[in-house]
Amino acid sequence: MFAFLLLAAVPAGEAFICTPTAVWDGDGPIWCEEGPRIRLAGIAAREMDGSCSLRHPCPDATAIAARDALVRLIGQKTGLGPHGHVTVKGPAMRCLSNGSGGGNRTAAWCVSPIGGDLSCAMVGMKMAEKWDRYWRGHRCR
Repeated sequence: MFAFLLLAAVPAGEAFICTPTAVWDGDGPIWCEEGPRIRLAGIAAREMDGSCSLRHPCPDATAIAARDALVRLIGQKTGLGPHGHVTVKGPAMRCLSNGSGGGNRTAAWCVSPIGGDLSCAMVGMKMAEKWDRYWRGHRCR
């Protein structure tokens, strides 16, 4: 089963577990021990070079501030990976796939035992902007 998750996005509507192992920036990807790479659904954060992608919402928060906020919402920083991502240790999260997040990433709504609904938390802290095109009526609780 896990080999499938490494090669393709988790199908839309499918619930899955993610034990986070690394984070790239404020909207992902989040690497999961179980295989998927998650792009948080419904939000946009700055790229690590400080830019915002064309036609994406662009928050005021820096890329590093957003990445570090996401790390705190899912666990503890344990180091830096060889390509610049932050390695993390955190509890398993419950996620619901929203389909492909581009490439082999899964766009997903995830709830962490530490930070709650990650997309809502990142918007609430002003580390990311809600992306109406993909938010699609999601409700923060």
